[in-house]
Amino acid sequence: MFKTLVNAFQEKGIRKKLLLTLLILLIYRIGCFIPIPGISPTAFGSLATNDFFQVLSTITGGSLQNGTLFALGILPFINSSIIMQLLTLIIPPLERLSKQGEEGRQKMTQITRIVAIVLAIVQGIGITISWNNQGYIIPLFALGGVSSQVGLVFSMIFVILALVAGSAIVMWLCDLITEVGVGNGTSLIIFIGIVAGFAAGFIDEMQIVAADVTQIWRVLLYLLVVVVVFVLVVFIDLSQRNITVQYAKHVKGNKMYGGQSTHLPIKVNGSGVMPIIFASSFLMFPQLIASFWPTSDFYIWWTQNMGAGSWGYSVLLAVLIFFFSYFYAKIQFNPEDVSKSIQSTGGFIPGIRPGRPTAEYLTKVNNRITLFGAVFLAFIALIPGLVFRAILTDSSSLVNSFSATGMLIVVSVALEFNTQLENQLMMKHYKGFLK
Repeated sequence: MFKTLVNAFQEKGIRKKLLLTLLILLIYRIGCFIPIPGISPTAFGSLATNDFFQVLSTITGGSLQNGTLFALGILPFINSSIIMQLLTLIIPPLERLSKQGEEGRQKMTQITRIVAIVLAIVQGIGITISWNNQGYIIPLFALGGVSSQVGLVFSMIFVILALVAGSAIVMWLCDLITEVGVGNGTSLIIFIGIVAGFAAGFIDEMQIVAADVTQIWRVLLYLLVVVVVFVLVVFIDLSQRNITVQYAKHVKGNKMYGGQSTHLPIKVNGSGVMPIIFASSFLMFPQLIASFWPTSDFYIWWTQNMGAGSWGYSVLLAVLIFFFSYFYAKIQFNPEDVSKSIQSTGGFIPGIRPGRPTAEYLTKVNNRITLFGAVFLAFIALIPGLVFRAILTDSSSLVNSFSATGMLIVVSVALEFNTQLENQLMMKHYKGFLK
């Protein structure tokens, strides 16, 4: 990967895209440190008071915990993408729109953005009410008597608007990276937030080691497990099942064509980290809505039994990971379309009849591979976190800021980024060859 980066910086056009990407990411990180007026300065660093807000803060790179402009980050857009993809399967007009090529994709993206803004408003209201209940919201002005309450209301409205505006800016930055930079903007924003969280958590652990040098073995053991998890993630992420496809020989004029053998690759973890992100966001949403009424029985029950870190949360998270793994696999890989494509080009899978038998065979193989990938994702989402807490502590900032899920996201995004760089370098070389 480092060699790819060196080669990319040697190409003027790609170097410009890389520098623009770094500049946009820098702007995003600066926004993560701009405080929102109306939040008590003494509350900074204490806003993530439960596991639910800690999970949100991890994805946003600590912005939510610090009460900054980009506290919501890209979360509303992720939730909106989940909702739109689910609605595409059950609403025929949306399904037709998604199949209308580039024009349809742009319209779907626009609708997704609108839904994201609506969700940002809802989430902003929920977070602001939660902060106000904890006494973190302060009046922007107070003229005495009732005016202090009016000032508090204005403060809450201002905080909500700031959170929504920040989320809209982050969505714009993501689109900007995708259009003029290198890589997927949404993935890189999440990537940089997780890496920043790891850096902050590691510094906190080093401060603990400086105070008590006997604790260094815990950090070393943690780093060893991190390396093992990284190796496992890379191995699974690059694994794929190759299905042999044979093309029959045919004669055109005086020449014979075909007779070649190739393979159809099906990745073990073709959906990447999306099932975990979708499942986590899906579970966060009910608690966020319930936080509007923090004293309600439902909120108390959900926090105790289904909140982040509970057994109910873990079980439901695993179930949703399986669901979204198959859901995403169905969107990405259509066995019938692949079967028709193979048959139309004169190909066949050895031992399998063309047509419907081929589609059934591909469905069977894809389901088995998806099952293995879902088991791997559920394992990554649940087990390493327990190991990390056993090595360090439940309250460790390093455990809370850099989970195994975060490692999976980091590896997936890094591999995707490297692939896109290699593709752009290859295109550049082809252009030079044609000239």
